[in-house]
Amino acid sequence: MKKQKVTAGREALGKFAPQFAELNDDILFGEVWSREEKLSPRDRSLITVTALMTSGIFDNSLKFHMEKAKENGLSKEEIAETLTQLAFYSGWPKAWAAFNIAKEVWKEEESTNVMKSQLGSGAVFPVGEKNDAFAQYFAGQSYLKMLTTKGVGIGNVTFEPGCRNNWHIHHKGGQILLVTGGCGYYQEWGKEAQKLQPGDVVSIPAEVKHWHGAAKNSWFSHLAVEVPADEASNEWLEPMADEDYEKLR
Repeated sequence: MKKQKVTAGREALGKFAPQFAELNDDILFGEVWSREEKLSPRDRSLITVTALMTSGIFDNSLKFHMEKAKENGLSKEEIAETLTQLAFYSGWPKAWAAFNIAKEVWKEEESTNVMKSQLGSGAVFPVGEKNDAFAQYFAGQSYLKMLTTKGVGIGNVTFEPGCRNNWHIHHKGGQILLVTGGCGYYQEWGKEAQKLQPGDVVSIPAEVKHWHGAAKNSWFSHLAVEVPADEASNEWLEPMADEDYEKLR
């Protein structure tokens, strides 16, 4: 048996109720939760969530144990089925309250499932981290995973629904987009927007003002291939106007 190292009790109540804090950290979490040969952490989480919900406890305790249940392997579908079952025995209003907490805890998983469904085979490339370094040049959330930076730079860029980048220009080198998943758009200044779907290839010449991004209701991903050139650079410009974007279908 490997004991868990927990300090939450001491941090919250160590001075006010040191004995309670010690029992919480060392006995409840340090020993009881660690008896995996008796009951798996997943099953203990399921029991604890059930006990809290049926007792009408909907504070941070239930959210904490739902997060722990998710960490211990309980899926969105399993927690939904569990709460549905409990609704008939512990009360409909309690189920509603618990579902509101569960939706928040499993929100990321639900969003990931939608993303994978819409991106299809394009999800074969790692989505990467939030594209925070360039967030100021995007409307909405994007993600970036550089696949290679040697020779030719290639990045996998993923856009949440409605996300698009600002108008911008690639000086000297240009860029090639290889669309891998979802639905999106590419538009050059002074021209109509071009709808993009998996398999489409866009060759963006140097010095051409343009933008690209996701459709309003779809995730979108493409590989961005940088065309090598001496002194190549990007110039970021104004955002694509919301009213113009809303007109796209």
